[in-house]
Amino acid sequence: MLPAQARLRRRPEFTVVVRSGRRAGRPTLVVHYLPERPVVPGGGLTDPPSGPRAGFVVGKVVGNSVRRHRVTRQLRHLVRDELHRLPPAADLVVRARPEAGDADLATLRRDLGRGLDRVLDRA
Repeated sequence: MLPAQARLRRRPEFTVVVRSGRRAGRPTLVVHYLPERPVVPGGGLTDPPSGPRAGFVVGKVVGNSVRRHRVTRQLRHLVRDELHRLPPAADLVVRARPEAGDADLATLRRDLGRGLDRVLDRA
């Protein structure tokens, strides 16, 4: 489980990362990365960065509710182990593709690692 301060929660936070951040597509997921956390209108940041944050987008294209929740739990577990690679003011959004519903944990781990490598290399 990710601690509360390490999670993206509001729609404007997700929107800023997806629209302004770097992106790396993999077969089962897309990684969106924003190295500096901006002030978001309507859901603005009032405290200094307390560490990197992550959010997940797992839509209905992944599968039914059981499958979507399983994929979300797996991604949350994998991202928790990778947060140390991100700068303290960074935001990360992981969007699952339909193929993630049938993927095993090793495949998701590989795709997440390679996606992070790509976006962090460009930083």
